[in-house]
Amino acid sequence: MSGTTLWIAVIAGSVGCYLLKLAGLSVPASWVEQRWVARVVDFVPAALLAALVAVQAFTSGQELVVDGRLAGLAVAAVALALRAPFIVVLVLAGAAGALVHVVTG
Repeated sequence: MSGTTLWIAVIAGSVGCYLLKLAGLSVPASWVEQRWVARVVDFVPAALLAALVAVQAFTSGQELVVDGRLAGLAVAAVALALRAPFIVVLVLAGAAGALVHVVTG
């Protein structure tokens, strides 16, 4: 990718982000204050995070995989369900993923 192409991509992305922000600010307040909109907006961050986690945990390139990342995710879910401190969740998930990686080669 040449320098000129890179700068065109950066500027196009910046303009797109600005226009998206402007579109959000242009929505009438009466529409945003509706009860169903508030309920939907409350769930968007959780849905996006779940999608990102799923993509990172189950894929490698263009393939679906089951490896140590899935074990780490499962251990993290159990630790979170047991209300473990966040640093403990991270250490347990990392250790479980590493252990599965070492055992399976």
